Amino acid sequence: MSDEKRESRPQQQQMRPGKGVRIPGQKPDAKTVKRVLSYLIAYKWRLLVVVLCIIFSALAGVYGSKFLQTLVDGYITPLITAKSNDMSGLLKEILVLAAVYVLGALSTFAYNRIMVIVSQSVLKDIRDTMFAKMQKLPIKYFDTHAFGDTMSRYTNDTDTMRMMISQSLPHIFSSLCTVIAVFFAMITTNLWLTIFVVIAAFLTMLLVKSIGGKSGKFFVRQQASVGKVNGYIEEMINGQKVVQVFCREEKTKAEFNKLNDELCANARSANIFANILGPVSNNLGHLQYILVATLGSLLVVLTETLTPGGLVAFLQLSKNFTNPINQVTQQLNAVIMALAGAKRIFELMDETPESDEGYVTLVNAKYNENGELVEADGRTGLWAWKHPHGDGTLTYTELKGDVRMFEVDFGYVPEKTVLHDVTLYAEPGQKVAFVGATGAGKTTITNLINRFYDIADGKIRYDGININKIKKADLRRSLGMVLQDTHLFTGTVMENIRYGRLDATDEECIAAAKLANADSFITLLPDGYDTLLEGDGSGLSQGQRQLLAIARAAVADPPVMILDEATSSIDTRTESIVQKGMDSLMHGRTVFVIAHRLSTVRNSDVIMVLSAGRIIERGDHEKLIAEKGQYYRLYTGAFELD
Repeated sequence: MSDEKRESRPQQQQMRPGKGVRIPGQKPDAKTVKRVLSYLIAYKWRLLVVVLCIIFSALAGVYGSKFLQTLVDGYITPLITAKSNDMSGLLKEILVLAAVYVLGALSTFAYNRIMVIVSQSVLKDIRDTMFAKMQKLPIKYFDTHAFGDTMSRYTNDTDTMRMMISQSLPHIFSSLCTVIAVFFAMITTNLWLTIFVVIAAFLTMLLVKSIGGKSGKFFVRQQASVGKVNGYIEEMINGQKVVQVFCREEKTKAEFNKLNDELCANARSANIFANILGPVSNNLGHLQYILVATLGSLLVVLTETLTPGGLVAFLQLSKNFTNPINQVTQQLNAVIMALAGAKRIFELMDETPESDEGYVTLVNAKYNENGELVEADGRTGLWAWKHPHGDGTLTYTELKGDVRMFEVDFGYVPEKTVLHDVTLYAEPGQKVAFVGATGAGKTTITNLINRFYDIADGKIRYDGININKIKKADLRRSLGMVLQDTHLFTGTVMENIRYGRLDATDEECIAAAKLANADSFITLLPDGYDTLLEGDGSGLSQGQRQLLAIARAAVADPPVMILDEATSSIDTRTESIVQKGMDSLMHGRTVFVIAHRLSTVRNSDVIMVLSAGRIIERGDHEKLIAEKGQYYRLYTGAFELD
C-alpha cells in the first residue's frame, strides 16, 4: 500500500494492541441461533435420520438399565432362593439385551457419521456464502479490517461451528432424549425416588446456569481476541524484513505480548467458569447417587414399594439421568464458543455490500453497413457503452476513454475531506500525470475513477456518461491498473498473465509479456511460462513481479490505463527497458500516471501538481518549468518526490 493510502485512509483495525477490533461483551443472541439452524434445515432429511438413531440409542440405554431389575428380581433372586441351575431364561434375556445394545451401537455410529457429513456440508455452505459476500464488499471494508481477523472467521470461527454441529448438538439432543426416557423409566420403578432425583437435578441445573452464564460473554471476547492475535501475526509475518531492518524485534514482541495477554485473560476468564462446570456437576451427581442409595435401601427394608432389583435398576437410571445433564453442561461451553464464532461470521455476512445502481453496460461493438454503431456477438476490438433509456430505446456510445472530473470533493471519512474542488479532463489518447507529496491525493483520484470509493460532491463523466450510471464491473473492465503493490496468485506464470483476461490465448499472453519486456526473464525460469508461482511470487525479484503485473494489464487491452507507481520497484536500468514496453502499452490509450520519479512523467501531455488535495498547477513539462512554480522547484531541486 502506498504511503498516501496509509495517510489518508481509515487505519486498519488491529494495527495496534488493544485498538481497532471491537470486542463484544454480550452473549450470542437468539438471532444467531436461528441463523445457524437455518443452515441445518437444508439437510432436514438427514437430520431426521439422526433424530431417529439418537432416540433408538437412548432407548437402548434405558432398556439396559431396566434389564437390571429383571435380572435381579426375575432370575438372580429366584436362582438363589430355589437353588436352581436353569439358566436358559437368563441366557435368552441376555441375548435380547446384546441385540439391543448392538443395534444401539450401530445407531450411534450412524448418527455420528451423518453429523460429520452434515457439519462439513454446512461449513462449506457458510464458507461459500462468506466468500461470495466478500467479493461484493467495497474496498473500504478491506482498508479498515485486518486480513488476519478476516481469515480467523474462515478458520477458527468455522472450526468451532464444526465442533458444535458434529459433536455438541448431537450429544445435547442425545442427552435430552436419554433424560426423558430415563424419567419415564424411573417413574415406573419408584415415584418418590423419582421426585427426589428430579428436584436434585433441578437444583444442579440452576447452579450450572449461574456458572455458565458468567462464561458466555468471555467466550465471545475470546473469539474476538483470537482474531486480533491472528491479524497481528499475519501483519508481522508480512513485514518481518521491515521489523528486522529497523531493529523493532523487542517492540514487536512487547506489542504481541500485550495482545496475547489480552487473549489469555479472556480465555482464562471463560475457561475458569467453564472448567468448574464438569467437576461441580460430577460431584453433585455422586452426592445424589449416595442419597438415592440410602433412601432406596430404606424403602426396600421398611416397605414393599421397592424391590432389590428395582433399587439396582433405579441407581443405574439415576446415573443415566444425571450423567446426560453433566454432558450437556460440558457441551454448553462448546456451544457458547461456537455461537460466538457464528456471530463474527454473520457480522461479515451482514456487512453492507458495495452498492451499484448502474445500468449502462460495456459491450462488444461494430459499425454496420449504414455506419451505425451496433452490438456485436463476439470480440471485435471495439467497445461501446450500451445505454438503455426510460422510453425503451437503446443508444450506443463508442468507448474512447474521455474522462472528466468536475468540482469533485471527497473524504474517506465524512469528517475529513482529502480532495477539494478537483476539476480535470483527460481526452482520448492523452497521458495525464499526477505528482505531489505523499498524501496529496494522487491515488485517491484514481480510486474515484474506478469507483472503489464514491465522491461526496461533484461529477465524474466517462465518454460523457456519469460514471454513477455505469455498472461498476463494466466500468472497471474498461480500466487497466498496474498498482504499486503487486500481487501474484498461486499458479503458473501464464495463468498469472491471463488473469488480466481469462479468454486470452497463450499467444496473446506471450505477446503481452514481450510488450512489457518480461519475456526475456520468463524464458529463463525452470519451466518458462509453465513455472509455478507460490507465495505471491516469492521466487521472483520485486522488479520481475512488477513486469508480470504490467504484462497482465497489457493482455487485458483496456482503453484506459492507470499506472500507480508502476515502475517504482524497478531499477533505473530496467526501467529504461520497461519504459519502451510501457510506451507501446500506452499508445492510443488514455493513461493516468502516478509517479514519484519526475523523469517518468516528462513526456506526459498534461501534468497535474497536487497539494493537500487540490490541483495547484497543471500543464505540460515545458509550461510548468516556464512558470517556475512548485513543479519547477521539484524538478530542478536535484531530488525526487517521496
